Amino acid sequence: MNIQALPEVKICGLTRRADAETAVGAGASYLGFILAPGGRRTVSVATIIELAGGLDARRVGVFVDASGDELRRAGEAARLDVLQLHGDETPELAADLRSLGFTVWKAVRPRTGAEFEAAAGRWSGAVDALLLDGWSPDAHGGTGARFPWAEVAALRAALDGGTRLVAAGGLRPGNVAEAVRLLRPDVVDVSSGVESAPGVKDAEAIRTFVAAARPRS
Repeated sequence: MNIQALPEVKICGLTRRADAETAVGAGASYLGFILAPGGRRTVSVATIIELAGGLDARRVGVFVDASGDELRRAGEAARLDVLQLHGDETPELAADLRSLGFTVWKAVRPRTGAEFEAAAGRWSGAVDALLLDGWSPDAHGGTGARFPWAEVAALRAALDGGTRLVAAGGLRPGNVAEAVRLLRPDVVDVSSGVESAPGVKDAEAIRTFVAAARPRS
């Protein structure tokens, strides 16, 4: 019998230490921090160190069109494990960052299956993971918009076996199990779906989300 592997969980847009502790306690493997300026959940490198210090989880920094030097400096200063790129970055930049020892996730916002297939063709093998977020004209991410799950699921094989799939955008406790079943992601990523206000997570929602994404037998 083919048993689907359970995905890892990332809780993103963290701004409070208590929320980071709740995420790790619930079983999240990744803690996400917004370093792109101007967002409602943006934090500083110093804040990341305070929020994540001593917690057993990998740190993910979210950036939009930062330069290679900015990414390197922030990654080293905040001791980031993953650099998540949400802008118009290139595969060449991703390769440079990976050569420095960082894991690189590239976020794309496909509106159709064809757009996912094109992104998979461009980024497969160039990054460690392709993160799928919902398209919105208002922001590069964190809007709660969904990408077309069914269309992407039909083309899941377009992403080569060496590139992981991170499902984000519009996930919440009530639908993450369906996303896992349909998309077979390696990681599920939630921010606004477990919030009571921007940057303020709901502890029970975090625990319910993780349990739904990774049900115990």
